[in-house]
Amino acid sequence: MNTLAQPQRGMIPQPQQMQVDRERIYQWINDLSSPETRENALLELSKKREIVPDLAPLLWHSFGTIAALLQEIIQIYPCILPPVLTASQSNRVCNALALLQCVASHPDTRSVFLSAHIPLFLYPFLHTVSKTRPFEYLRLTSLGVIGALVKTDEQEVINFLLNTEIIPLCLRIMEVGSELSKTVATFILQKILLDETGLGYICHTYERFSHVAMILVSNIFFVTNPKMALV
Repeated sequence: MNTLAQPQRGMIPQPQQMQVDRERIYQWINDLSSPETRENALLELSKKREIVPDLAPLLWHSFGTIAALLQEIIQIYPCILPPVLTASQSNRVCNALALLQCVASHPDTRSVFLSAHIPLFLYPFLHTVSKTRPFEYLRLTSLGVIGALVKTDEQEVINFLLNTEIIPLCLRIMEVGSELSKTVATFILQKILLDETGLGYICHTYERFSHVAMILVSNIFFVTNPKMALV
């Protein structure tokens, strides 16, 4: 008598079910093109970005998708100043940013992502100073996109960032941001410093070097004296 328990049919992914899931991915990407269906599509795709290996190329090469994601970013610019961004607006745009991070992370789309200068659309969010949760979440998610770029240690990424204002933006966030935002901003700066070109850029003038050194010393002080950070 065979005493081995037989697996239940519902516990084994069927080819048909896998195909349905794939079709749903395609449908959600298509839904990004319509303002009426975009919010739900952003939410669902952001949940699936870690389990769909080719999501980034699908997003990049599908018609109108990147334009739709950029539209989500641009349309909340007026909420930055005065700072009236709501939690709902922040969550929605952060879902769009999560998909852009997916594109930035993928080796097949990273270069074109940079060539299109898409990271520059995130910089207005890094300029914000409001400490409310919607803005903190927005800054942290935006930093995550830049962090995904520098994580690759590619020279192209460093060269691109050095031609933008990312260093002063990271330094300011390291001064006044939340703990998580400070951590990601420090990671980005560390990656730039570990690159020979990045280190040379920062050490090129006394002003740049002294500013970076001062912020790093300040952060080390507060890490070793956490009670002082609460004063």
